[in-house]
Amino acid sequence: MTWSIGDMFVSRIEEGLGLSSVSPDKFLTNFDIDVFRSHADWLVPLHYDPEEDRLVSSIHSWLIRTPRHTILLDTCSGNHKDRPWNERFHQLNTPYLERLRAVGVSPEEVDYVFCTHLHSDHCGWNTRLENGRWVPTFPNAKYLFSRAEKNRWDPAVSADNSRAVLYNDSVLPIIESRQAVLLDDAFEMDRHLLVEPAPGHTVGHMILKAGTGDDRGLFCGDAIHHPIQICEPTWNTRFCEDQEQSARTRRELLEYCVEHRALLFPMHFAPPFVAGVFARGDRLFPAFVPPRK
Repeated sequence: MTWSIGDMFVSRIEEGLGLSSVSPDKFLTNFDIDVFRSHADWLVPLHYDPEEDRLVSSIHSWLIRTPRHTILLDTCSGNHKDRPWNERFHQLNTPYLERLRAVGVSPEEVDYVFCTHLHSDHCGWNTRLENGRWVPTFPNAKYLFSRAEKNRWDPAVSADNSRAVLYNDSVLPIIESRQAVLLDDAFEMDRHLLVEPAPGHTVGHMILKAGTGDDRGLFCGDAIHHPIQICEPTWNTRFCEDQEQSARTRRELLEYCVEHRALLFPMHFAPPFVAGVFARGDRLFPAFVPPRK
């Protein structure tokens, strides 16, 4: 599955596709069941399973190949990771690296790994287990994290140690290997590839803008988690740390997509995974874009 943005090619690397663990009213805040049902004609069956009353969601990475660099955006959950707080991410054993190789890229060929934030399903494949040790999966890559995000989860500096195990197995080995690049603001990764802060979902959440002119893409991390949030941008997920800021950031990103005709590349949309965003009056709607092959 490949999409293009100018001279860049974007491939989806799947880790898993399935149903959310809770119903929409428990997953989304500011939720209105009547409004949700009014979208059933396009939500069912690809994005919502009414029999199970569950949203459909994907966990995947985006592989971006430019003429100069190979970039992996968000690294899913990873194998053999201890995640007792979420069964969907806990002690997985998936063929993720085989799927990466299937599109013609080995771990050694990745130049940059960019984590939009450091939740379990966005940084797990930063490392892999080798002889009982967590080592960088992508040995030649620079790993880009927000400094605020790193500090949010670092048990050495944060008052919240609830995710210390995640930090120690998926972030600390990258810092110790001196592959981490900590970002305080915008960062130009490559020609027409700009990392920017987009806080709300987490304090250090960042996004990636790609392309120029009328040929652009926006990689939104978890600022936009499910396509219903395009139509209802005030609906946050229960995982958004700053609910008011999350809604503001989401609206800004969606307006960017409308203004610049940018394709939206989310991390959790179900097939066909990518969407344009169009306005009808003051309402926004998705227009899904299948891959070119």
